[in-house]
Amino acid sequence: MEFLNAIVALSNYVLIPGIAYGSQLALGALGVTLVYGILRFSNFAHGDTMAFGAMVTILFTWWFQSMGLSLGPLPTALIALPLGILGTMGLLLLTDRFVYRFYRAQKAKPVILVIVSLGVMFIMNGIVRFIIGADDINFLDGERFIISARDFKTMTGLDEGLAFRTTQLITIVTAMIIVAALFWFLNKTRSGKSMRAYSDNEDLALLSGINPERVVMITWLIVAVLATVAGVLYGLDKSFKPFTYFQLLLPIFASAIVGGLGNPVGAIAGGFVIAFSEVTITYAWKKVLGYLLPESLEPSGLVQLLSTDYKFAVSFVILLIVLLVKPTGLFKGQAV
Repeated sequence: MEFLNAIVALSNYVLIPGIAYGSQLALGALGVTLVYGILRFSNFAHGDTMAFGAMVTILFTWWFQSMGLSLGPLPTALIALPLGILGTMGLLLLTDRFVYRFYRAQKAKPVILVIVSLGVMFIMNGIVRFIIGADDINFLDGERFIISARDFKTMTGLDEGLAFRTTQLITIVTAMIIVAALFWFLNKTRSGKSMRAYSDNEDLALLSGINPERVVMITWLIVAVLATVAGVLYGLDKSFKPFTYFQLLLPIFASAIVGGLGNPVGAIAGGFVIAFSEVTITYAWKKVLGYLLPESLEPSGLVQLLSTDYKFAVSFVILLIVLLVKPTGLFKGQAV
């Protein structure tokens, strides 16, 4: 019985949150890795692109709520999500048209595009804060839990309760659908194959008659989908605050680099490595160890390696280690 309680506690505070957070990071890292693989630069504006997509979705969510529209137990934000994606697509296409295209035409070095993306990041951040404010916004409605801790205890008779939030299930299912659709697109469609060819060898792709501007446009459209979905899922699961998305840039880039920058499979693997590292290192293990160890050996402290205030430091340390030991990441990077 004590062992089962330990498993439930571990699932409640480490496994389920880790899978949900890993799914969010994986979607964010996929957006970063696509831009790097196709456009050859690290897009530091990606976190604020996520914030913009989430903001547009929130605004439409409020509008739908004011009209009485809802999905019952599911969040109303799911109805607004396609509109948020369209808004982000428009923003990224305009940004590319009026900013990045000029530097591509000049054959600017990747470091120049990185600096340009920093400028775009600050502009996007300012736009989001100006429109929706800088405070925490909770836009989750509908049923909060699929199963609550109290109901779980009643059903099983265990001392430890398992709480499975609706947002966690939505995050996991949505991420699986998006990732499956992306890999199908890249491997089975003509446009996807063009993107992969362009990523592998730009000159050879151009000789084959592939239109580079079309590839770039499709890339931005896919990035808009990934960024908006990741931003909305994170906002539903936690809360929406523009500055938080700026902070998310570190674990997202860490995920992409750990997996292998430019490699979609690596981005997904890296997302889960970073997520579980953050969750396990910042979790207080006292409760789980209390169930597993004899009473005489039960720890008196929290058995927490690092405070949750420093969870982003975990991403930074892992990133440093990977860059020093295996710069290409777990999977060889720079190939879509």
